[in-house]
Amino acid sequence: MNEKPTIKRSAADRQTGKTNWQQVDALSEAEIEEAARSDPDAQPTEAGFWENATLQMPEPKQLIALLVDREVLDWYKHKGKGYQTRMNAVLRAYMEAHRQAEDRPAS
Repeated sequence: MNEKPTIKRSAADRQTGKTNWQQVDALSEAEIEEAARSDPDAQPTEAGFWENATLQMPEPKQLIALLVDREVLDWYKHKGKGYQTRMNAVLRAYMEAHRQAEDRPAS
């Protein structure tokens, strides 16, 4: 049995982030634009870049019951929040590697 108690949280318990919204609200348009221009990850796009853009929603995840070794589960959980996402990423990488191998012509 798991030694840690189960903790349930509601939206009312949602934690606030570390963003100082008063400071953000006090920024002028010019300051925001300058911050964006100086950010290498926020470079402007060309005029037509968004013309044919469409919203792509990810497929919802499927809820399953999966039996895994305790040692495997403990290792992933020890890595912290998001362990199920990491487990899914490993399974996806395995699937994609084998899918590529299946698509290769036999020699």
